[in-house]
Amino acid sequence: MADELQETGKKKKLIIIIVAVVVLLIGGGTAAWFMMGDDTPAAVESVNTPAQATKTEPAYYVTLPQPFIFNVTGDKRDRLVQVKVQLMVRGDDNESTAKQHVPLIESTLLQTFGAATVEELRTPNGRVELREKARESVQGALQKVSGRQVVERVLFTGFVMQ
Repeated sequence: MADELQETGKKKKLIIIIVAVVVLLIGGGTAAWFMMGDDTPAAVESVNTPAQATKTEPAYYVTLPQPFIFNVTGDKRDRLVQVKVQLMVRGDDNESTAKQHVPLIESTLLQTFGAATVEELRTPNGRVELREKARESVQGALQKVSGRQVVERVLFTGFVMQ
């Protein structure tokens, strides 16, 4: 009886090992198929747009030294808002350009934030729209002085509305 129990235990272990090996082989084969499969034509791959080139450079985050504190108008009363901002840039050149032009960036962001209303800032979508407006404003200002788009994203690292 003990021999039968040992044999059934060995058979169960053998079945588990076989199933594990089959799963690993299937997973490895699938991964290899995805890695080696190539459906894009060679002509498309050789085109290197500026957007693709900047994506390959490392992302750096430039923290603006002071939070922005500004008033926004509302239906019943004005509110005081504090926003801490970081800029996401790609590459060393863009990082140094952003750091060099911090006063211009701060001024541009303060103008953009000052145009916001309480109703916009209450909703998450409104804050997303404000970040997009801020990104566009900063990119436009830096485009004029540096000749290129330096900032990829404007990030709010802190947001308080009182």
